[in-house]
Amino acid sequence: MTTRADAVEVLLFDVFGTVMDWRTSLQKWFQRFGREHNLQADWVELVDDWRAAYQPSLARVRQGERPYVTLDVLHRESLDLLLARYGLSGVSESDRRRMARAWRCLDPWPDTVAGLTRLKRKYVIGTLSNGGLGLLVDLAKFAGLPWDVVLSADLFQHYKPDAAVYRGAPALLARPPSALMLVAAHNYDLAAARSHGYRTAFVARPTEYGPRQKADSAPKDAWDYVVTSLEELAEKMGA
Repeated sequence: MTTRADAVEVLLFDVFGTVMDWRTSLQKWFQRFGREHNLQADWVELVDDWRAAYQPSLARVRQGERPYVTLDVLHRESLDLLLARYGLSGVSESDRRRMARAWRCLDPWPDTVAGLTRLKRKYVIGTLSNGGLGLLVDLAKFAGLPWDVVLSADLFQHYKPDAAVYRGAPALLARPPSALMLVAAHNYDLAAARSHGYRTAFVARPTEYGPRQKADSAPKDAWDYVVTSLEELAEKMGA
C-alpha cells in the first residue's frame, strides 16, 4: 500500500456496488411490489438477471452496435425482456416505469455516508459512474450522499471502461490524472483507471453479486489501497 495519499486531491467513486447496495435494495423493492400486487416470482433471481444484462447492454454501445443511450434506457429494455421471461408480461406500463426508477432509491452500504463525509473534509469527492446524470443526482438526494461533483457517462457519451471516461474526468476537473483516485469494488474499473494514470482504492463488497460472482469480490492486483469500508479508507488516508 502506498503512503502518498497527500498527492491525491480528488476521490472519484464507482456508485453501483461500491457506494450503494443495489442488490439488497432491489430485492426488497421487488418483493414488496410482489406482495402489493399479489404477484409470484423469484424476485431474487429476477434482480440478479437484471444486473447480469448490464454489461452486455453496455458492450453493444461501447462496440458501436448502437448509438449512446442513457443507462435508464438500457435498464428499461432489459427489464421488459425479463418480465416476459418471468411470465410477468401483464405488468402495466406505469408499474414498469416504477420498476425502472427503483434504481433511484437504492440504500447505501452502512459505512457509505459516514465514510464519504469524512473523506470530504480532506478531498474533493464525486462520482465516476455509468449511471445517467439524472439518476445519480436523484440517488444522491435519496441517500444523502455528500458529493462535491457528479460525473456521469452522459457527460462523455461513453461507458466505462472506455478511455474517454477516464481521460475526460481529469480534463473537467482541471487536474492531472495522478491527482485523482478511483474508489471501486470492481477490479476491471480500477485496472482501466490505473492505465490512465489514476491512483486506486479497492473496497471489498463481498455480497454485491451474491453467489454468482462471489470470486469477483476479492482484489486481483496490488491496488494503492485495499479496504473493507469507506470509513477504513478515510482512516488510512488521514481524513
